[in-house]
Amino acid sequence: MDLISEGLRKALELLLTLDPEVLRITWLSLQVSGSATLISLAIGLTVAVAVALNEFPGKRLVIALLNTGMGLPPVVVGLFVTVLLWRNGPLGSLGILYTPWAMILAQAIIASPIIAGISLAALQHLPPGLRMQILALGATRPQMVWLLLKEARLPLLAAVMAGFGGVISEVGASIMVGGNIKGQTRVLTTATVMETGKGNFDVAIALGLVLLVLAFSVNALLTHLQQRGRRS
Repeated sequence: MDLISEGLRKALELLLTLDPEVLRITWLSLQVSGSATLISLAIGLTVAVAVALNEFPGKRLVIALLNTGMGLPPVVVGLFVTVLLWRNGPLGSLGILYTPWAMILAQAIIASPIIAGISLAALQHLPPGLRMQILALGATRPQMVWLLLKEARLPLLAAVMAGFGGVISEVGASIMVGGNIKGQTRVLTTATVMETGKGNFDVAIALGLVLLVLAFSVNALLTHLQQRGRRS
């Protein structure tokens, strides 16, 4: 109980004093995970629309792969991206290993299957004849896709929340490709792991609480948009 109370006290102290290091780490966490979520949203929606609205050989296999990707182990993604970006790797010439860009890439790979899988399920759950009805009214294919996405906006926002939640709380890949470098690639999850390893449980608890507040704030905003869309 002493550790918990001390952690709560430390969290309040860090927040109320606007500790520069905590603010820097929190802002970087939001930048990295927010960017990764936006990238994975573009990829995930594109894949979901392509799979849901087209018939092709092996479609069930592709869906199975997407569903499997929703549980992709972050450490495996971290290993893959590290090898890819290593100085002798295929993309080593980019020189972005141990930078926020590498972390964004890894997190986007983690979130893309999550958003694609949930979005695909949402589109497949729409009434089968809705697509033909929209086209029969004279809509172009891009207009039809937009109307279908609008109709499925509630579960699509849930997909965004799931994708963001998956990457803001991710630690394995972030440490592997980012290196947890102070002032450069240290985010809330990696800083929490580091402080725990050093035995600074009060600071670790404080950082963990800041992470929870950040995740709740973003998801509360998305939930507000989702529920407002439900009433309209």
